[in-house]
Amino acid sequence: MRIVIAPDKFKGSLSAPDVARHLDAGLQAAARTAGQNSNLDVIRIPVADGGEGTLDAAVGSGFTRRSALVSGPTGQPLRAEFAVRGREAVIEMAAASGLAVLPGGTPDSVTARDATSLGTGELIRAALDAGCRQIILGVGGSANTDGGAGVLQGLGAQLLDAEGNELPPGGAALARLDRIDFSGFDTRLDEARFVLASDVDNPLLGAEGAAAIFGPQKGATPEDVAILDAAAAHFVDVLADEIGPRALKAADAPGAGAAGGVGYAAIAVLAATRRPGIDVVLEFTGLADRLAGADLVITGEGSLDEQSLLGKTPMGVARAAARAGVPVVAVCGRTTLTPAQQKDSGFRQVYPLTSLEAKVEICIAEAGPLLEQLGKNIGVELADLVPAGSTPPGSTPPVNSARTKEPLNV
Repeated sequence: MRIVIAPDKFKGSLSAPDVARHLDAGLQAAARTAGQNSNLDVIRIPVADGGEGTLDAAVGSGFTRRSALVSGPTGQPLRAEFAVRGREAVIEMAAASGLAVLPGGTPDSVTARDATSLGTGELIRAALDAGCRQIILGVGGSANTDGGAGVLQGLGAQLLDAEGNELPPGGAALARLDRIDFSGFDTRLDEARFVLASDVDNPLLGAEGAAAIFGPQKGATPEDVAILDAAAAHFVDVLADEIGPRALKAADAPGAGAAGGVGYAAIAVLAATRRPGIDVVLEFTGLADRLAGADLVITGEGSLDEQSLLGKTPMGVARAAARAGVPVVAVCGRTTLTPAQQKDSGFRQVYPLTSLEAKVEICIAEAGPLLEQLGKNIGVELADLVPAGSTPPGSTPPVNSARTKEPLNV
């Protein structure tokens, strides 16, 4: 019996690798109780939707962790990780420029105006130093609203005021931008290709733009939002003077408003291609190929709700499982989906932690043990979850079956 565990993180509780590990432990416990543990082959493939957890998914798929000393969102030095496999790199923007790495961890009006994406640019440069020329930029959880100006600075551009002085970091300072000097821009970028892994389709400016929609989550007041949006509009005009009309066009591109406007700089200057985060992650994890010979897929995330149906991780995994003809179940902290929605989503069953413990705060604090119990429950119910014709527990798969491959546990 081969089971693929491909979950996202349980936000605020467990990383995706930890979720997979606890479910695996529960499945193994159930198999031992039934005397069938020698016939259980579990493959753990942590996944993500392009935001937080993307780095873990990359490492779980054969990438190697690297780190670099970079500038955090308020300029403080911090060591941030990225992942490398050959000439390909995965950068999780939140590691360098995220809300989670703010000093004190709490955004406010000052950080909303002054936070920078400089560290993300420095991480890209570290990836170039590592020989990478295909770079996946996973965005989400950013602290900045600087239009990606910090990324450009991290790659060697100079943002100058009318007196020729370098601007201080942050989105608000862009109101004083006079010109951008690209003479020191990293020439290795000419041969680099970028993928912007993001589900955000907001433009850079206006009522649906980066400042208006995401600024308040980063501590911005209504006054800050107006300042940041106007400064970003000025940034677009100055950048257009430097690189031409594509800077104007990119401001309206879907995804330009992602990560405080880092999507804009990536599209306008780095010629990045925006793709749904879950598609990018499932591609580099090789999930489709690793489903060969599987009898069951387990996916999930902290909250399985209507937002999940819009293309988040569990739905991406469910679609891949459906294409492979493999049944899929979901685990989660809680779910608001109706039985009909669960069925329409392709899940044979949904297992929320709240079915074991009604108090959400306990589910968050004790997610590991509760997931192990859900793993046991799934193990006990395998006969009902796996359709007839699959290899039953305790039997030997055919010699030519993909199940004869060595398990790829990560």
